[in-house]
Amino acid sequence: MAADCTLIDAVTALWRIPAPGPDNLLQDPAFLALAHICRDRYGGSKLSFALYNALHSLGLPCWLRGRIELSLDVETAAAQLDIALSRKTAIRRHLCPLDLADDLPNLAFGNCRVGRFSPAELAGLFDAERLHRLYPMFPIDTKRLAQFHWLVVDEKVVLDPRPEARASPIFFTDLGRDLGEIAPHVGRFPTSVESALFFLLLAPWEEWSTMLEVDWRGFRMPWIYSLSEDICIRPSRPPDPDSLSWEPWFVQDEWGEEIELERPLEYRLDDAAKPGLSLFTQSAWAELEAARQSPLFETPIVHFLVRAFLADGIDEVMAHMTAIEAGLGLEADHKTSLRPKPAPHPKLRSTGRVASRLVAATGDPQAASRYGALFDLRSAFVHGRGGLQPISTPQKVEARRLARQMARSLVSRAGWPHASRDAALGALLDEGVALLTQSGLATAAP
Repeated sequence: MAADCTLIDAVTALWRIPAPGPDNLLQDPAFLALAHICRDRYGGSKLSFALYNALHSLGLPCWLRGRIELSLDVETAAAQLDIALSRKTAIRRHLCPLDLADDLPNLAFGNCRVGRFSPAELAGLFDAERLHRLYPMFPIDTKRLAQFHWLVVDEKVVLDPRPEARASPIFFTDLGRDLGEIAPHVGRFPTSVESALFFLLLAPWEEWSTMLEVDWRGFRMPWIYSLSEDICIRPSRPPDPDSLSWEPWFVQDEWGEEIELERPLEYRLDDAAKPGLSLFTQSAWAELEAARQSPLFETPIVHFLVRAFLADGIDEVMAHMTAIEAGLGLEADHKTSLRPKPAPHPKLRSTGRVASRLVAATGDPQAASRYGALFDLRSAFVHGRGGLQPISTPQKVEARRLARQMARSLVSRAGWPHASRDAALGALLDEGVALLTQSGLATAAP
């Protein structure tokens, strides 16, 4: 889409400003003239910071420290500016390094991709040319970053119609509201990333890991880099490859001399990982998306399973236990007055009811006693009992396994014809008690 002559002429005047540029571009006559044209054309009482960010992204020549080749030509810059100030939606991309990942297959599901990308492909994903214009002294090192696997999540977002609010949201914050309030369902990462991460966490990483005492996870996600195609929003500095995990790597040159290089450090997985991950397809994603609309996912199962992945130590175990409670617990388990009359299994206490449902979810009668042992450990920690022993690797891994099996089961059972979550968990309770009785393990439920 081409811009008209009026806009091109205004941009041309800015492109002719000699380096290093004015001390305050916002007061420069050429900038003020462009701002006036844009206010008349696109609306809004203020556009200064939106234009400031956009001009950085387009490569205002006087700011490029001699790297004039990074600047867009005037016609292209004017056309891009017109798009930015009139657009209603934009793609926000989240680039998530899978640090410590072994050799994983390429995956594609929903608006997400997992894989290794060439330096050129990563340059495109990061919009490296734009980053070079914004940060000419900090070029993105796509060659080193390309040695890692990545989760890439694209989401289409509706933009604030005010470009200035997108450029400087802090100036448009409602100062009359409680700025310290906690939104209970807001996670550490964007919702779209946490949804993709939850999908990947349904894989049995704890069964594929060959280094359980180091970590059951197949990868870590130390950070994400998010950028919007809206040039009114300034992206942050390019990520530093040194923030990821490397190990020394020694090779011999043609003369037999040893040369020290580096390569990504990896958590080794067994041979079942690749065929197992190949099942994480678009159809599997669609199944999960449908399941999350069912009553079985009314509670924060996703929240706690992702928290467990991001946490360490006792917090990881506690998050896995809470995920099980979120998935299989009911308020009526603790309040007998809320149970139907006559109440089925009236003598079964709250922990035993969750354990029985877990038996049904996993299909394993032994799950009740394993859950009971972990619940006792959790209670000892919460209530400050003395003599609490270190949590062993098998205990930590068992908490992860039970939480993952529970979540996987609820996805597969989300199509049950039950009108409510209470009814669905009531059926699970009946099924679990029956399995325990048939196995002669009815007393194993706490």
